[in-house]
Amino acid sequence: MILYHGSTVVVDYPKIIVPNRTLDFGMGFYTTANLTQAAAFADIVMKRRKQDVQYINIYDFDIDQALKTLSILKFKEPDEDWFDFVCKNRNGTYTGDKHDVAIGAVANDKVYATIGLFESGILSKKQAIESFKINPLYDQVVLKSNSALKLLVFRKAIDPREGTK
Repeated sequence: MILYHGSTVVVDYPKIIVPNRTLDFGMGFYTTANLTQAAAFADIVMKRRKQDVQYINIYDFDIDQALKTLSILKFKEPDEDWFDFVCKNRNGTYTGDKHDVAIGAVANDKVYATIGLFESGILSKKQAIESFKINPLYDQVVLKSNSALKLLVFRKAIDPREGTK
């Protein structure tokens, strides 16, 4: 399985680091199987950090070995379980099972707003989940343990504006 990670740096040795904000699937190394999404995220990070460089890091992930040896949490769609997991991770209250890998839809900026409306009581959970189906949602594959990272092999990094490094 090919995975991508958009950044302002080449990440040839991925690590799990403590994030500076709460994220959809908690702490982990965030990747996607969608090249377009990785490029968009690299651009967002570049602008956020006020830099002029961006990379799409490309990896091979041994999904067959992961399925045999790791604990994988997979959401097929943004349903109630996904919604609860994202909300708990976003507000720092997730205390459920630990997984090596989490796979599912990424909550884009519109989803942030929807979760806020749900948490303030303006939308019901059902209304919030239904609103996700209106907006395009991309995937994320989050490697949450060193065991998962061992199955990730760096191939190359490309600057989507220039080519291969």
